[in-house]
Amino acid sequence: MASLGAAGAAWAAALPATLALLCERWGLELERALPGGSASYVVGVRTRDGEPRVLKVATPDSEVGGVAALLRAADGRGHVRLHAVDLAHRALLLERLGPSLEQTPLAPEEKVRLLATTLAGSWLPVAAPWVAPAPGADRALLLLDGVARRWREQGAPASPRVLRAAEAAGRRRAAAFDPLACVVTHGDPHPANLLRVEHHRPGALTGWVLVDGEGVVAEPAYDVGVALRDLTGALGSDPATACGRLRGWCDLAAGLTGTDPDAVWDWALLERVSTGLYVLGFGGEAVGRRLLASAELLT
Repeated sequence: MASLGAAGAAWAAALPATLALLCERWGLELERALPGGSASYVVGVRTRDGEPRVLKVATPDSEVGGVAALLRAADGRGHVRLHAVDLAHRALLLERLGPSLEQTPLAPEEKVRLLATTLAGSWLPVAAPWVAPAPGADRALLLLDGVARRWREQGAPASPRVLRAAEAAGRRRAAAFDPLACVVTHGDPHPANLLRVEHHRPGALTGWVLVDGEGVVAEPAYDVGVALRDLTGALGSDPATACGRLRGWCDLAAGLTGTDPDAVWDWALLERVSTGLYVLGFGGEAVGRRLLASAELLT
């Protein structure tokens, strides 16, 4: 909250009253606060009928309308269910879910299977309120611009070959950009954003659903590459096999999603560098360095 200054302080001061208002409006009983709310306050609640839910109140700097639009359009297919929204108070009432894939002791290959299979059922056609990017504004070019700028600002924090590889991957994706091939993707489907459903239900065919979607319009391979971005530990455990192992994950995920494994590789590499630089920029030294180090193993 400190980084938000007066706006953050005002939001925090008003939070108890906001929670009380929402509980009265939606007939909820507060339970315990839940982890994972870096840009929101997340708390377990129960409805008058005893149904478990999650109440999420976003901070002033986070976007809520787009998230609500994505969840409404998905209607539970591959995404957490949205039960109610209050845009004036930046609040979402969501389905209660279980542990994340990140917290679950599975082999990396099994995590790739779950992420890819869930993603394949989560994408939406591009329709209002979303539009396909205009030429020159596609995802690859936006990421390339951010990589170049942050690389300069941070004084070249990794080997030059990491920058060259990221730029080459981004140029390949930009050259292949086709607005007609775009879908509405999740945008950040890392293992901590895939959670187990508590009960079998329609739309959760794998038993897992995505949370914190951003609704990024891009080719499907973008989402698949992002899903592989954070699987860094297994790559670093045996540097000699890192390239081969990521290639295998790209092939596996591409086969499950009907995407091009080379495109998935490009996005997985570009996102490692882009996100590593972004995280370093706000002080996430350990995570940023780990992502850049994993990118170096692949170049």
